Amino acid sequence: MKRKPKDAVEYFGKTEDKNIRRLHELVAKAINEEKLMTTNLHHPPREVMSKGEKLSDKVAAFGGSWKFISYFMITLTVWIIYNALAIGKASFDPYPFILMNLILSCVAAIQAPIIMMSQNRKEDIDRKRAENDYMVNLKAEIEIRNLNEKLDLLMEEQLKTLMENQLAHQKLLNEINHRLSK
Repeated sequence: MKRKPKDAVEYFGKTEDKNIRRLHELVAKAINEEKLMTTNLHHPPREVMSKGEKLSDKVAAFGGSWKFISYFMITLTVWIIYNALAIGKASFDPYPFILMNLILSCVAAIQAPIIMMSQNRKEDIDRKRAENDYMVNLKAEIEIRNLNEKLDLLMEEQLKTLMENQLAHQKLLNEINHRLSK
């Protein structure tokens, strides 16, 4: 009557895609080995990052901060005021500020893909975390089902024992009744 953990995992995974089946196999292995799924959550493996990934994270962190916005606004304000008030050749970018627009476009063109690289890496980390959560939840569900089956089995055995005891008591009562009636 007791279902094996691997059978339970296969039962849940019949309609899932290849990636989910891989997760189910990991859960089945963890159940069979009786190890905790949360080990990777508490002590995740050290992520090896390339220099480019580290740089993109730093650029994304700085580019998405109020510090960057403040510095950028101050720089633009100083740029505009200096070039608007400077006389003659001292003004290196006169009003419509074409050089400033070119620099802003270049900053945006370079910063956007770098931030996207960082976000893609963070998305991969989030996906791995979601997979871990899924595996923990799946294992918990399977373990709960197994516990329920064990409880059902214990209750059946207790009910059977109670019925046997009740029949034995009934026989004793019938014997006592029979002796008393004689």
